[in-house]
Amino acid sequence: MTRLTQKLAEPETFVASRRIVFQGRGATRGPITRLVNPSDLGQLIKPFVFLDRGELPPTGDTFFGIHPHSGIATLTIALSGGLQYEDTTGQSGQVPAGGLEWMKAGAGAWHDGRVYTTEPLKFFQLWLALPAELENSPAEGQYIPPEQVESDGPVRVVLGRYGNARSPIRAPEGINYFHVRLKAGETWRYQPPHGHTVGWIAVYEGVAETPNAVAAGEIAVFDESDAALEFTAQGPTSFVIGSAIKHPHDLVTGYYSVHTTPDALEQGEAEIKRIGNILRAAGRLR
Repeated sequence: MTRLTQKLAEPETFVASRRIVFQGRGATRGPITRLVNPSDLGQLIKPFVFLDRGELPPTGDTFFGIHPHSGIATLTIALSGGLQYEDTTGQSGQVPAGGLEWMKAGAGAWHDGRVYTTEPLKFFQLWLALPAELENSPAEGQYIPPEQVESDGPVRVVLGRYGNARSPIRAPEGINYFHVRLKAGETWRYQPPHGHTVGWIAVYEGVAETPNAVAAGEIAVFDESDAALEFTAQGPTSFVIGSAIKHPHDLVTGYYSVHTTPDALEQGEAEIKRIGNILRAAGRLR
């Protein structure tokens, strides 16, 4: 009788797991691993359309040279080391470890960066497809020092909100992006907001069980649902996690741009060209 009672009680405590529909390690070239591209996983998890994980040495050189974007926002998390930045909105400065670099390229902007510390810069860089009403809006950069990144428990809120913590970044609504750090054996349960049917995790160090193991260097994409996600750390573990309302538009891509229509892409690329001509006249471009 006791055994039967225990069996009947199990459904009350059982937490269903979201199914992983993709798990992989991306493609590595030099110090950069590309985990998401607009042409592959970006189609599955849009508005998250691009994700790089990297470790850049402190050479003092720029990452890729000054380069443009339109239709998207880029967001870099400095995990260690430090990032020196410059953009065509007129801003320049430094983001130390724990800080964030947000560039809403919108109608078009150019930016550049380099490592300014004596240790390597370890980072995640994300691209977000902007909604149609913002894809050709004026460019805006925000550079957030680590002390302004709010936390609630193990969660640092990079975009959106969690518990009592909220990101200072002026991002579109309907997107959460967190940096989570768990101790060995610690479990964290995340209930996405209603309608956040896009969900994924990229592990920086350790192993996150969910219940499948997602190890350091891997990305895992979950089935489309706004059901809860649960993670248990094997050893000290840190990861980034995103959830969002799915971007409703096709991705119309240029070399550095992602838009919702060919006309919007043409407009963004024209603004990129205009700014590029100014940079070229100033001797910044060949």
